[in-house]
Amino acid sequence: MKKILTVLLLITAILTVQSSCSKTDHAVQAKTFVLVHGAWQGAYVWQFVKDELEKHGQKVITVELPAHGTDTTSAANVTINSYRDKVIAAIKAANTKVILVGHSLGGMVVTATAESIPDKIEKLIYIAAFVPGNGQRLVELAGQDAQSQLGPSLIPSATQPTLDVIPANRVAIFCQDGSATVKQLVLDKFRVEPAIPFGMPVFVTAAAFGQVDKYYIHTTADQAIGITLQKQMASAAGITKVYSLNSGHSPFLSMPDSLADMLMTIIK
Repeated sequence: MKKILTVLLLITAILTVQSSCSKTDHAVQAKTFVLVHGAWQGAYVWQFVKDELEKHGQKVITVELPAHGTDTTSAANVTINSYRDKVIAAIKAANTKVILVGHSLGGMVVTATAESIPDKIEKLIYIAAFVPGNGQRLVELAGQDAQSQLGPSLIPSATQPTLDVIPANRVAIFCQDGSATVKQLVLDKFRVEPAIPFGMPVFVTAAAFGQVDKYYIHTTADQAIGITLQKQMASAAGITKVYSLNSGHSPFLSMPDSLADMLMTIIK
């Protein structure tokens, strides 16, 4: 009898552990993330968050927008549509519904993407990102931002359709809360930004973009897109699922662990 009782207790313990593991596996079910960077940056900014998400068993695709990072496309040849099409190609290649994430300028891009292929997007997440209403341009939204330190630091090129940022202000605007290593990375990887897409409208409809499940992660110490404008854009887009990080404009660089944890919370 004692042996039978011991066996029954062992079986019960095994079933309990299996049940617990099953619940945990369900809670962190593997998804496919597609991460879209912002202006003056490239796909490199996502590396730390990508590493963390992959530790959680997630698949991660980082998109390098044309004329950014190591991409050699001329700034004169890029548009919001060419940005959008690069993201659409990445999503279609994934061959599954995705968690689409956009940062800063990338918010314009993922919005245009969601309007084009809403059925391919499981969740749409904005991180300190522009969220256009129908027909709005980035310059129109940025012009409403009284808190941003970026505008006064812009340097238009006299010969190319590009915008530079005063070198001494780059770190303070984009990643003032990063480590010394991260700040140097921002400086080393910096590229001038194509200006043409800033003046191009993004069009959305209730039937497409309006049906996508949306989230917004605010960055409360942001010097590039002020928190007031972030909240206004999220509210105007009807985004009620909002989160906050006490970070500058680039939490994927300054606090990648916290950002990855927040993304995991959103997909559970």
